[in-house]
Amino acid sequence: MHAPDGFLTVGTAVATGAMSAGAVGYSLRRTRDRLRDRQIPLAGITAAFVFAAQMINFPVGAGTTGHLLGAAMAAILLGPMMGCVVLTSVIGVQALMFADGGLTALGYNTLNMAVIPTFGGYAVFRMGRRILPRSRSGAIGATAIAAGTSVVLGAMAFSLQWLFGATAPVPFDTVFAAMVGVHLAIGIGEGFITAIVIGTVLTARPDLVYGMRDLGVEDVATRQRMPIRAFALAAIVVSFVLAMVVSQVAAEGPDGLESVAAETGISATAVEQVTPRMPFSDYATAGLDNEALSLAVAGAAGVIVTLALLFGLMTTVGDRTQKRPDVTASG
Repeated sequence: MHAPDGFLTVGTAVATGAMSAGAVGYSLRRTRDRLRDRQIPLAGITAAFVFAAQMINFPVGAGTTGHLLGAAMAAILLGPMMGCVVLTSVIGVQALMFADGGLTALGYNTLNMAVIPTFGGYAVFRMGRRILPRSRSGAIGATAIAAGTSVVLGAMAFSLQWLFGATAPVPFDTVFAAMVGVHLAIGIGEGFITAIVIGTVLTARPDLVYGMRDLGVEDVATRQRMPIRAFALAAIVVSFVLAMVVSQVAAEGPDGLESVAAETGISATAVEQVTPRMPFSDYATAGLDNEALSLAVAGAAGVIVTLALLFGLMTTVGDRTQKRPDVTASG
């Protein structure tokens, strides 16, 4: 769902940029209030995993592909506030280092891929938890539904933005029907992948899943917990494998938004990326002619940068939290 520059009007880009900045700023402030030490590395690992997973497209039919969004996953693992910060960081790295999503489109890309899917997906997850059985299987079911819905919410958000910021004579109902239709199919894959990932974490380290803290040990424990260092190392290794190896066999073809844009004529409004060409533009490493090696190096660079960025950001936030005076004890 990465939109290039020019898909929406300048006014819409500015308005969505302001909304995204406000939502992310609020999320970062609330994250500072709730941050725990073990969440610092988990935020970095989640960002690295989401970046790597987004490199892998899967077919959804008619020549269209989709890839993991990861917003609901991050929200369930870390909470919606930190999840929003994580997804925003990934989208920013993709735009600035890989020319994936336009710079002037960063406002609506952030709103549609980080803010709305994270908070909307988590709200659906909480509703699902109230309806479904209070058990591991019920929680995983709520996870799958929330993840799939989060993708559709992002597609609906773009459609509504098109209503107010269209740059081509394409009717809103045409865009809405096409976007929701294709992203319903992508949402099925999103729900399936997210359920597997959350289920795996729940098995290895159930204490790390923010959205399932209410489950008792008897509901989730199937074996002894994996040591936290082993879990972190395994997650990082998986991220590198996804970005460097599995990405080599990703499905080819336009993603959901690209497919809709080509079908409806929106793609004619896209303009050339306004950022200068970067060393990893289009997930290829400048100067490397070997396509597989070029992609592997670019993927590894993305994993390292997102991991370091979130770890550094959360460490800084954590330091500020610890240095802040305890106003409750000063009176």
